[in-house]
Amino acid sequence: MIDRQIEDEINILKNEFPIIAILGPRQSGKTTLSQKIFSDYEYISFEDYDVQEYAERDPRGFLRRYSGNVIFDEIQRKPNMISYLQTHVDKLKKNGRIVITGSHNFLLMEQISQSLAGRVGISKLLPFSIKEIEKLNEDKNDLIVKGFYPRIYDQNIRPEVFYKNYISTYVEKDLRQLKKVMKLDVFIKFMRILAGRTGQELNLKTIGEDCGVSHATIIEWISILETSFIIYRLKPFYNNYNKRLVKSPKIYFTDTGLVCRLLGIRKKEELDYHFLKGNIFETFIINEVLKANYNVGERFELYYWRDNHKKELDLIIDFGIKKVGIEIKSSETIHEKYFDGLKYWSELSKIERNKMILIYGGEENMIRNDMNVISWKNIYDGIVKNSI
Repeated sequence: MIDRQIEDEINILKNEFPIIAILGPRQSGKTTLSQKIFSDYEYISFEDYDVQEYAERDPRGFLRRYSGNVIFDEIQRKPNMISYLQTHVDKLKKNGRIVITGSHNFLLMEQISQSLAGRVGISKLLPFSIKEIEKLNEDKNDLIVKGFYPRIYDQNIRPEVFYKNYISTYVEKDLRQLKKVMKLDVFIKFMRILAGRTGQELNLKTIGEDCGVSHATIIEWISILETSFIIYRLKPFYNNYNKRLVKSPKIYFTDTGLVCRLLGIRKKEELDYHFLKGNIFETFIINEVLKANYNVGERFELYYWRDNHKKELDLIIDFGIKKVGIEIKSSETIHEKYFDGLKYWSELSKIERNKMILIYGGEENMIRNDMNVISWKNIYDGIVKNSI
């Protein structure tokens, strides 16, 4: 079993809150992780129809039945249980007694924010990070096309088979439960169109036109994908430095394997010649920083920066007092022009050059132009570990 970096954070949360919530996309490893950390807890799955029926018929009796240490898996199947958990944990008066997991937070977060404020420690689990599977010594393009979902590695499932079933299950099961999507074939078309825009500014108007649906529908569908942890919106950095700035977020899928499947990329050789190679590599890197943030309990903020003269920086990590500027390039060869955006933003923001980082597709780490050059393999150790 591959250890997860988020384990330390969850072990801290269980001493701080009566309820620990492990949220994330379907198949990201929530059940395995919860059963590993809380191995002596009783395990109850809301995927079981009998459990659903019991909880629906007699929620208070259901919770009294499981009054000890317990894991409630896939609780989004019965989100109304959240309101009953409030009084239940108040009676227990002990931290770390209940663990809940959810495959998506669309149905959970409203209930959690209303009913469990101050009672729940929330952790977000995405698929494997590079750091977690570094011992497998996978090729970069292999990783990007395979993606990072645990079952691909734990059970040696072919990626094309995994993602075909993943998309089908997500659309046919989760979205039907949400009852927000009526035309499922159009929604899949929407996902494919959105995959073609990963790493780009979000333009709702053009996406709606390409899909043939209304602006309001696109907003709703974006929200569904985001709250299901399928996509992530990277916000623009608003400190204007007397410049007119782009204020639209950028959109990223949270797994490159899913992107490649939606775009029809089946082999790593196809990636090298694909016109979206740069965007997909950028998605790959942004995801690694996002996973690192979730795994340490969301201790920093992520942004991008661009002005109306197309001067830009791919990523800004805001640690509070400290800010780090990052440029992302898929090439294994470093060219001098790659530093232009970093130099510009360093001068504009008055942040030292040693806080500027170029992440690239090669394997060596070095210093150039007084800036840090970091391999795609070294994101966690080179950026996050030394800054939190």
